[in-house]
Amino acid sequence: MPADVFIDTNILVYAHDLDAGEKHEKAKELVRELWDQSPAAWLSVQVLQELFVNLVREGVESAEARELVNDYMHWRVVETTVALLTGGLDEQERWNISLWDGLILAAARSAAVKELWSEDLNEGQDYDGIVVVNPLK
Repeated sequence: MPADVFIDTNILVYAHDLDAGEKHEKAKELVRELWDQSPAAWLSVQVLQELFVNLVREGVESAEARELVNDYMHWRVVETTVALLTGGLDEQERWNISLWDGLILAAARSAAVKELWSEDLNEGQDYDGIVVVNPLK
């Protein structure tokens, strides 16, 4: 399992969503394996923000959601910057995707990864050197 992979929010949400059935089990195992990788996988501040919001929306207590987010801060984190926003806007325009997905691509590009794990973006699509993989299939 590669450590030089960028993880989109949905993979982490499924790892903690006990009601997600088979996706929960698969995501939980993937995340467990990623915890053992050195160096750690990549994610972004955006992913951490979205994870917190989604966990709380699903009924996780705010303090527990915050603790989980703090744990993921030990992975390699792409910071939110003006340059990242500009990159996200460029990705959004180039690929005709949402700004949020554009920011995920820009963060993955900033981390210089070749693989983006996501259920949201088009599986198998090569976004100019970043290939989307849906590890939940």
